[in-house]
Amino acid sequence: MNTCTNTLPIYPLNYHYAINHVSGKTTTYEVPSSFLSSSKKKWKTSMATMEEVKVDASSFSKLTATVSIRISKEVNVVKKLMKSFPWLYSQNDSLDKSVEKGIGFQLVSTQVDPSTMEAKMSKESVKGWSKCTSDQKDKDTGCFPFKVELVIDADFGEPGAILVRNNYEEEFYLDTISLEGFFHFSCNSWIQPTQTSKEKRIFFANKAYLPSQTPDGLKDLRAKELESKRGDGNGVRLASDRIYDYDTYNDLGDPDKGAKHARPTLGGERNPHPRRCRTGRPSSNTDETAEKRIDTLISSIYVPRDEVLEGARRTEFLIGTWKGLLRNIRPLVATSSNKNGISRDLIDVAGLYKSAPQGGDHASLNRFGLLNFLDINAMFKFETPKNISSGDTTSYVRDDELGRQTLAGMNPISIEKLKVFPPVSKLDPSIYGPSESGLKEEHIISHLSGLSVQQAMDENKLFILDYHDIYLPFLERINAQEGRKAYGTRTIFFLTTMGTLNPIAIELSLPPNDSNISSRQVLTPPVDATTNWLWRFGKAHVCSNDAGVHQLIHHWLRIHACMEPFIIATHRHLSSLHPVFKLLDPHMRHTIAINATARESLICEDGTIERDFSPGKYSMEMACAAYRDWWRFDLEGLPADLIRRGMAVPDDSKPHGLRLLIEDYPYANDGLLIWSAIQELVHSYVSHYYPEENAVISDKELQSWYNEAINVGHADLNDANWWPKLCTPNKLIEILTILIWISSAQHASLNFGQYHYGGYVPKRPPLMQKLIPQVHEPEYADFMADPQGYFLASLPSLFQSTKYMAIIDIISAHSRDEEYIGDIKDVCTNWPNEPKIIEAFYKFSMKIKSIENEIERRNADTRLRNRCGVGVPPYELLIPTSEPGVTGRGVPNSITM
Repeated sequence: MNTCTNTLPIYPLNYHYAINHVSGKTTTYEVPSSFLSSSKKKWKTSMATMEEVKVDASSFSKLTATVSIRISKEVNVVKKLMKSFPWLYSQNDSLDKSVEKGIGFQLVSTQVDPSTMEAKMSKESVKGWSKCTSDQKDKDTGCFPFKVELVIDADFGEPGAILVRNNYEEEFYLDTISLEGFFHFSCNSWIQPTQTSKEKRIFFANKAYLPSQTPDGLKDLRAKELESKRGDGNGVRLASDRIYDYDTYNDLGDPDKGAKHARPTLGGERNPHPRRCRTGRPSSNTDETAEKRIDTLISSIYVPRDEVLEGARRTEFLIGTWKGLLRNIRPLVATSSNKNGISRDLIDVAGLYKSAPQGGDHASLNRFGLLNFLDINAMFKFETPKNISSGDTTSYVRDDELGRQTLAGMNPISIEKLKVFPPVSKLDPSIYGPSESGLKEEHIISHLSGLSVQQAMDENKLFILDYHDIYLPFLERINAQEGRKAYGTRTIFFLTTMGTLNPIAIELSLPPNDSNISSRQVLTPPVDATTNWLWRFGKAHVCSNDAGVHQLIHHWLRIHACMEPFIIATHRHLSSLHPVFKLLDPHMRHTIAINATARESLICEDGTIERDFSPGKYSMEMACAAYRDWWRFDLEGLPADLIRRGMAVPDDSKPHGLRLLIEDYPYANDGLLIWSAIQELVHSYVSHYYPEENAVISDKELQSWYNEAINVGHADLNDANWWPKLCTPNKLIEILTILIWISSAQHASLNFGQYHYGGYVPKRPPLMQKLIPQVHEPEYADFMADPQGYFLASLPSLFQSTKYMAIIDIISAHSRDEEYIGDIKDVCTNWPNEPKIIEAFYKFSMKIKSIENEIERRNADTRLRNRCGVGVPPYELLIPTSEPGVTGRGVPNSITM
């Protein structure tokens, strides 16, 4: 038996080595030892470390391809539409009845025929899946394999692509095609019937080429593939389409229902915003600038067919939705006799969780006989959030916990170093009052451990959460809404000797409408019962603003919305042959579909964002203001963002070239580990494919991709001078590292902790219903008589709380088929004959595993008070792996929720 020693690093190797070259009638291969030992071909081998096998090409007149497909039981949309609305498909003639039923396969060579100067092709081979058995069906993917024989000429050359045609009436999912165990085609796409699309689908072998390196036989197919995904910008997109194009967010309102249901378009001079995927739906009847809304009960917003959520993800999303509905029954029934649904007792809130004792609402509900046959805990109660696992179910967040969450909570990216005191606004003083804050030295001097304010600033002891400028321009409109009350808040924190943050002053600002009444109020830590309740009120408003900024700006705008144009541009301008496409592909999956779902039910008129957050119907306009005034792509990377916020300074003596001003900053400490690992991988990858500057400049696909992402996808900011210039390999490394960081670790840090940090609403209310009563106001007497009742009445109602909890429970969950950062199971198949690339991914995977171990070590270090201690949940949001469910940990490759 012949054996070979693998000359590459030790990592999982599949049978993946491709044909090296074809010359005349002699074909040369590189064959791994595992293939040699089981070969049934009559190959002659030598005892070399990696042997060359010379085979007469005439013996390969027939090649065997193993095809893996899935037939969906869920998706028959195309077939149903064809039967119900045949006129939609009038442009495509019915399938010729003389065409053989089955799937057609046609192999394409990398070489051209000298006589025709067109790519060499095999004859089409048609295989019917009805003749295949599904005994070998993969339980995880639902795919089953079958064999197809392809006939090629003796001088065919190296296979470079395969064309696929679907002669059936229903679509199917094509997973992979493996040719003789050497050539692999990772297809991962739905194939539409010929009745729907006459064009044969193009799939390239798993080998990357820069545009200038494309073999002659693949050049036309490369261009055709991109052309098919761009479309012509016209017409209504059908569910079966795979077309990527741009549009503004003009579909969030429903003006046909009346003026109060209309919403402004996001995107354009008035409300600048990134673009979204175009659907082509017609205009509404009453406003030609607004796209007509769809009935989500019978349809969904268009996304390119391969972007649609399928399988486990879709099932788990639906299960989560039904659980949310069931968990809202109890508070709905319990508050049916209370017109406001206001809880006057925290036992009502505590009773929502599985670990808590059952409250009176449970007995009330059971009088209807609804619970006699149901598992109450599983069906009607929420999991207990980690943030209250210690049993602290008070109605307010403790000072130390408020400080800790700014560094290791749901929103750890708003905290900044205080650079100027008093803080200064950038808003127009003629409209919004004096620029200088109402905070004075006397408000904080007693909390600075003997330091002056300037000394505390010089020693990097003072930090701020500043939500003044983002809220103040909208406050008149926000506070005019029913059940919505907000301030523009500023919160000053002092860094203790333990490395923790302690809030020492809160400024609450309103628009200066009455010159006789101060529009600014400053609260400081309490000294008696009255100031204790005022301080609680102030912290609740800070948490409400923090929740709004987290969701609208950091999560929606900076992650979901700003990534979508790059994803659209990638599909329109980077061929699947392009090495940058292959690198980005795992980090683009599901995002367009998730964003479409957000337009259906989250950011739309009367959606979750409007219902559950203080800004209400003005939420998305606030996001637009932040995009216009604050967002910068070049500062979206972790090191640049930390420096911008003053949380770090450059320091070449430190491991990541940065010195953190707060040493125990869990988000930054763990994030820098992952950022550096991503940067190292991208550096190795880009250096391999772009060894010199000219390779970047001359790459037409790459330049078109970046230019369109900026000039069309981010058209409202395309003239900003801060966009990185894509002119060198280092700039490409910077851009790609930012995109991968945003899609993976940054999103994980902001998304998957939402339930565990926000699932107990009294501590972190997403909205407030009352302002703090002033002495001259009638409500002040009510507050003084029953401060707890007044405070609880200012929080969301029990029913509002459970609706919000149900949503963040769903979006905080990991699917069973989640793909986590550092997973390299397909790397050898996707980059055959690229040992340097495989080695780079292998090193990346090993580094991610070591990062996980390091984070777990840090979480057990009792010196790190922001992540370890009594009642302190460990910071796990940037631990790379996770089990399915709402675990509060795990870093997926892409924006999956």
